Amino acid sequence: MAGIDIIGKLYSVPGIVAGFTIHEYCHALAAYKLGDDVVKEEGRLTLNPLRHIDLMGFIFILFAGFGWARPVSFRPDKLKHPRRDKAIIAAAGPLSNLVLGLVCLFALKFSFPLWENSQLTDFALGALNVLLYAGIINIGLFAFNILPLPPLDGSHIFLAGLNLKPETEAKWYKYGTWVLFAIIIAETAFDIDIIPIGRFTDWVWGLILRG
Repeated sequence: MAGIDIIGKLYSVPGIVAGFTIHEYCHALAAYKLGDDVVKEEGRLTLNPLRHIDLMGFIFILFAGFGWARPVSFRPDKLKHPRRDKAIIAAAGPLSNLVLGLVCLFALKFSFPLWENSQLTDFALGALNVLLYAGIINIGLFAFNILPLPPLDGSHIFLAGLNLKPETEAKWYKYGTWVLFAIIIAETAFDIDIIPIGRFTDWVWGLILRG
């Protein structure tokens, strides 16, 4: 079982790197298109993974099931419509993961007929597994990041739709972050599924591959 787990982690690496990189790049691209050139000055308007990957966050997602990349910072005062634009910038990341995940799963589905009447080579089997893991991981990243809990992107989208006082938003960020940490710790410590992200990803990839 340990060997299978290690192999699975190796198959996961391309999907994690691509998911984190494209997620942060799309944040930066959205901010840049909406008027903030700070992201370009900071070198975040690139698909170079080294500009986006946080080593500790990468290790955590590989071994603990959750992780993070280097967040893209932007200046709200550069945006024409700060509240709306912050929501667009926040949504760009998770949506990029959703698109990437769906592309990988559909590519996997449409590649099946190529191998029906032939013996799969080790390389081809490895490529199919990379696509599968990349699809599942990125659908999971979408589902996780869209949650309306700080510091996740979903919290910025959620709050953008409300006209709350600054102090109320500050409390939401403060206590919402602790709620998220408590959920992650509880799921890990007690092996319970409080947020059904795994079931959601299973449903999506099952729907696509078996449909």
